[in-house]
Amino acid sequence: MKILFADNYHSMSRKAANIISAQLILNPHSVLGLPTGSSPIGTYQQLIEWYRKGDLDFSGCHTVNLDEYVGLAARDSQSYAWFMHQNLFSQINIDPANTHLPDGTQTDAAAECQRYNDLIHKLGGVDLQFLGIGPNGHIGFNEPGSAFEKETHCVALTESTIQANARFFASSDQVPTHAYTMGMKAIMQARKILLIASGAAKAGILYDALFGPITPQVPGSIVQLHPDITVVADQDALSVILSRQPQQVSGRTPC
Repeated sequence: MKILFADNYHSMSRKAANIISAQLILNPHSVLGLPTGSSPIGTYQQLIEWYRKGDLDFSGCHTVNLDEYVGLAARDSQSYAWFMHQNLFSQINIDPANTHLPDGTQTDAAAECQRYNDLIHKLGGVDLQFLGIGPNGHIGFNEPGSAFEKETHCVALTESTIQANARFFASSDQVPTHAYTMGMKAIMQARKILLIASGAAKAGILYDALFGPITPQVPGSIVQLHPDITVVADQDALSVILSRQPQQVSGRTPC
């Protein structure tokens, strides 16, 4: 495991974008696993900037997103499909047919989860899985207590996650209560993992995920077992790690 220090959110985003860019340059036909949420927006903006400068080409790659709300169509402004369209896909030269998410309108959960699993396997698996981590340690919508061995599945969102996502809706009553998500087994099958974290609110859970017991109560803790994971986090998110395991962090200028 590599843990890279960043001064702030902008620096973290740029370093994460560098890693994704290197993956695309080395393998233009890469399958990228992508997240939504506020954490990756800066990374997506940096990738768009480099694409506009002619430094990146997305025409040969595929993407598979971590999750989607159950009950929302792709054109719903609160869906993750729409988020990806607005924040990345519409601003780069990726073929829309090569962008993949669970279909939130499908009511047969078992069939939709199997379809998405089969799609990922047909693509040859994920080359680089880009991740954020939630304040309770969730990855995607794999909430505390989720079994590690699951692939794509339908989950009931915890109250804390519903409240955290309520800021994107007119009221908390409008937040979907279920989501389709890639499971930790599927995530761990990726050839490489890139995990980002920013802000003091993530400091404690980031330490627990990377150095605490490997337990379903902290879903992100399973990444400790991945053979090729890079963590990029800013100074605030790394504050607990820096106080307890400073030797594990690279790229920090000595005081």
